[in-house]
Amino acid sequence: MKFLQKTIFMLLLTVGYCGSALADDDLWVGLKAGTLGFGAEITWRPIRWLDVRAGGNFFNYDDAGSQAGVNYDATLELQTIYLTGNFRFPLSPFRVTAGAFSNGNELRLVSQEMSSFNIGGQTYSSADVGILESRTSFDSVSPYLGAGFDFRLMNRLGLSFDFGVLWQGEPVVTLTSDGALATNETFLAQLEVERQELADELKDAKAYPVVSIGFNFNF
Repeated sequence: MKFLQKTIFMLLLTVGYCGSALADDDLWVGLKAGTLGFGAEITWRPIRWLDVRAGGNFFNYDDAGSQAGVNYDATLELQTIYLTGNFRFPLSPFRVTAGAFSNGNELRLVSQEMSSFNIGGQTYSSADVGILESRTSFDSVSPYLGAGFDFRLMNRLGLSFDFGVLWQGEPVVTLTSDGALATNETFLAQLEVERQELADELKDAKAYPVVSIGFNFNF
């Protein structure tokens, strides 16, 4: 909820700033959906070949699977706020985009019930391990580089496509246990081995692919 309030405040602030600009400025507001979730975006085009965009995306995606030999219920929490500059090519819908994201994306894992766990190469009972919980986060500010297309369907309606890469940085992975051995030093050493294996499996997430489609309205 705090993230949503922050996004709405930023968008309203941008609208207020752009609304005070010159009458011939080009201001668009739109909705979009893609690999970063659902979002809203404001585009200000002060000159033909350049525009500035601000927006936010959010979505929670639930799944289940195996990571580092343990079965988990997973929740991918997508939360980003961004500001980008877009170079527009004359007489073409194509543009190049660069910017920065306030990145709140996280992956949360909770282990499923299992009769035994293989932790760091050692086998433990479910009572010894209890429930494993993991949280993966990334750099709070992440650079973005991409490209896109903007089409005007009518004077006040537009369609946009984006594709690029959000460089989230190396994932920061935590792993905890609440079982009978949660404070045992030997077990904790094996749990650290398991955490490192989990981090290794998630390292590709540092480069997050971005693909989206948006519908825009011109004031």
